[in-house]
Amino acid sequence: MPRPVILTVDDDPAVSRAVARDLRREYGEHHRIVRAESGPTALEALREIALRGEQVAVILADQRMPRMTGVEFLEQAMDLFPRARRVLLTAYADTDAAITAINVVDLDHYLLKPWDPPEEKLYPVVDSLLAAWRESSDRPSATIRIVGNRWSARSYELRDLAARNQLSYDFFRADEPDGARLLEAAGADPDVLPVVIAEDGRTLVQPTDAQVAEAAGLATTASEDVYDLVVVGGGPAGLGASVYGGSEGLRTVLVESRATGGQAGTSSRIENYLGFPNGVSGDQLTTRARLQAEKFGTEVLTTRTVTALEPKGRARVVRFDDGSEITAHAVVLATGVSYRMLECPGLDDHTGQGVFYGAAATEAASCAAQDVYVVGGANSAGQAAMNFSRHAARVIMLVRGPSLTASMSHYLIEQIEANPRIEVRTCTEVCGADGTDHLEKLTLRDRNTGAEETVEASWLFVFIGAAPRTDWLDGVVARDGRGFVLTGPDLPRDENGRAPAGWEPDRDPFHLETSVPGVFAVGDVRADSVKRVASAVGEGAMAVSLVHRWLENR
Repeated sequence: MPRPVILTVDDDPAVSRAVARDLRREYGEHHRIVRAESGPTALEALREIALRGEQVAVILADQRMPRMTGVEFLEQAMDLFPRARRVLLTAYADTDAAITAINVVDLDHYLLKPWDPPEEKLYPVVDSLLAAWRESSDRPSATIRIVGNRWSARSYELRDLAARNQLSYDFFRADEPDGARLLEAAGADPDVLPVVIAEDGRTLVQPTDAQVAEAAGLATTASEDVYDLVVVGGGPAGLGASVYGGSEGLRTVLVESRATGGQAGTSSRIENYLGFPNGVSGDQLTTRARLQAEKFGTEVLTTRTVTALEPKGRARVVRFDDGSEITAHAVVLATGVSYRMLECPGLDDHTGQGVFYGAAATEAASCAAQDVYVVGGANSAGQAAMNFSRHAARVIMLVRGPSLTASMSHYLIEQIEANPRIEVRTCTEVCGADGTDHLEKLTLRDRNTGAEETVEASWLFVFIGAAPRTDWLDGVVARDGRGFVLTGPDLPRDENGRAPAGWEPDRDPFHLETSVPGVFAVGDVRADSVKRVASAVGEGAMAVSLVHRWLENR
């Protein structure tokens, strides 16, 4: 295997040589050090590296370069090697620019010049970035090829599935020469799409998510029949429970219906999470958490949908949509919430065809130089708007309320206000959509005056409220009127204040315990929970301590 590349670019020849010298001295044995003296030259070097099939682990770029600034270079470098760790070299006076760049190019670190001695100021930074790169790259390496139509909802779903599970994939349009040749070579009918071609040559016609995951090397089937702990849902709360369950010696399995990370996993940057002063992308946080859970022995199943939970004595049986089941001594429900559908004429017809629920990171680059509409006024909408502004000509946020202050963090509001590519339209809602094979027009309504306006639009991303995914728990655990799971002190009690009807243990329910003993709910799915990543992770960890108490006294 070729050595991964560490690339450095600086327009000052002396500085360029010095950086390359220090990097080569420490990392030259296991990495190839490439240096360039301008942004365009460095981009050409990256293209050649990509053509040779090599990998880039870390990129260090000087900010003050005459033809192309470091931030401008890193923006383009991200398109070639999105998983490479990015460092900006700055002078002391450039620190404000570096902090701004954290939001623009998902910067991992910035280094002040001079960095002497490198043993104290350079090598520890590069060491941590190389470790993070190796962890994020430690995913199934099989490359799948997806052939479909550009505006096919199912083709989009498969691309999104691959991207969110960090699968290596290529997408080919069936109406272009490369796609047509692939279909012909695979002996597939071009009228029956999408088609997925696995690395081993297998052709999957209109495959399920589970078939694609299995072909790409992800685990989809439990290795055992009985576990100490089953965690249902792989968002921050579920990952937190999985890490602590595995680290404390419980035989733990995490079951996720689509991809670990949940809604947080699609966030371009989370800046108020403890321990990450420069922010962290949802993808990075999810990757590290999943690797951490797996390191402690947690088994992770992907593309498995849980359809039923049944108490059987002291056991808890979890059933899947294919009829199979596993048994657990305890269960943690961490299924999170899903974005509500936007109800207006025409939108349902274009879901996945220009209308998307959530960040849809796979579509960001396709929005280049076009207008993007984002519906919603909370943090998820704001983070998406900031991310899309790196590609789009304009991002227009449509907010039903009079301002963003009621639902969005202050730091994010400031970033949006300072971004010239983002326009916020308050008291505005979508009331109609139109198009042929994809979204072409939106009808917007002013909620104050009732006036309507039709605008050309090919991209609409919706972030409006959240609904819990708990229909499958109907009649099993107590829920509130909106479907959120009730736990601990919020559980219904009789007129004497005693535990819920049917409650067997001679104790009150634990704080995160549902109306079924030994079944706990954490994160967004729990009634009246704090909808933040940090609190979700905390609840996941707390649930494991309560699981231990349940196991000791059952």
